[in-house]
Amino acid sequence: MGTITARKRKDGTTAHLAQVLIKRGGAILHREARTFDRRQAAAAWLERREKELAAPGGLDQEKGLDPVLSDVIERYVSESKKEVGRTKAQVLNAIKGYEIAQRRCSTIDSTDLVEFANQLVSKVQPQTVSNYLSHLAAIFAIARPAWGYPLDQAAMKDAFVVAKRLGITSKSRTRERRPSLAELDLLMQHFGERQQRRPSSVPMQKVIAFAIFSTRRLEEITRLRRADLDEVGSKILVRDMKNPGEKLGNDVWCDLPAEALHVAQSMPSDTDEIFPYTTDAIGMGFTRACQLLGIVDLHFHDLRHDGVSRLFEMGHNVPQVAAVSGHRSWSSLKRYTHLRQTGNKYEGWKWLEVVTVKTAPG
Repeated sequence: MGTITARKRKDGTTAHLAQVLIKRGGAILHREARTFDRRQAAAAWLERREKELAAPGGLDQEKGLDPVLSDVIERYVSESKKEVGRTKAQVLNAIKGYEIAQRRCSTIDSTDLVEFANQLVSKVQPQTVSNYLSHLAAIFAIARPAWGYPLDQAAMKDAFVVAKRLGITSKSRTRERRPSLAELDLLMQHFGERQQRRPSSVPMQKVIAFAIFSTRRLEEITRLRRADLDEVGSKILVRDMKNPGEKLGNDVWCDLPAEALHVAQSMPSDTDEIFPYTTDAIGMGFTRACQLLGIVDLHFHDLRHDGVSRLFEMGHNVPQVAAVSGHRSWSSLKRYTHLRQTGNKYEGWKWLEVVTVKTAPG
């Protein structure tokens, strides 16, 4: 009745998917699944669920379609055809650790959701609470029409209104952080020395330069394919580009500034991906380097912000910048247009020659 399947995650760890399937006469009467980090935990849950379902009236209760919220979260993650991003998956997994996740769907109302938001805001910023509720709202939106689970979407909408008016949630602050040339000098020097000591390490000098000049997000950089690079037209197909409400299949051709094209061309040509590295290896490497070098509050994503700002500083208009960045809504680029300086910040940048040197296949 139950099975456990081991699956490799992108970060190299192993997830154990425990599944319960009950069939009679060829018809599926009940199916549910949960994912665990340890096989022992998966086996314990499987044993417990098998006993509960085998007990008198156990299956009848489940057929009443009123599972606990954590089981609905598991089903959403396991059955969603759209790719569940790393951040969303982490948030949904974290929610399962709260008391509300053990409540049956029919018992959850707006007051429970507001209480959950209050528990969150005692630990995280209101902007983060908004993200938690938004990800949970996606499940409330489909639970009843898709599976017949009695999750009240109106209760979630009411909770959003209350949380906003009480200041429990708020919009994310517009981030304006950009790396200075001095900070980039420190990073490039650090990663250059690391490359000499460990030639097989991620070529972070090239990755950083490409992130700035291409304005690509970290996850996009690791997915770029050599076959999708149009060297003659100086553009690249960015597959599954992030966009509100749409990601999977949202493939967009983006212009590549000359500097970004030259960096891409300098990478070894013996792999399908131009940058065949994981987001964790790049992101954690960048964060650790900033901590080691005393660079405060600089995120890898700030490189994209710097790249977009640079294009405006060079005199490009909104359509031209959007053709590089891939922004579908020009209004979202307005915050970049109020700039205090003009010209090319990276004119004569000493590291450009370093990052465009052809790397031999490893």
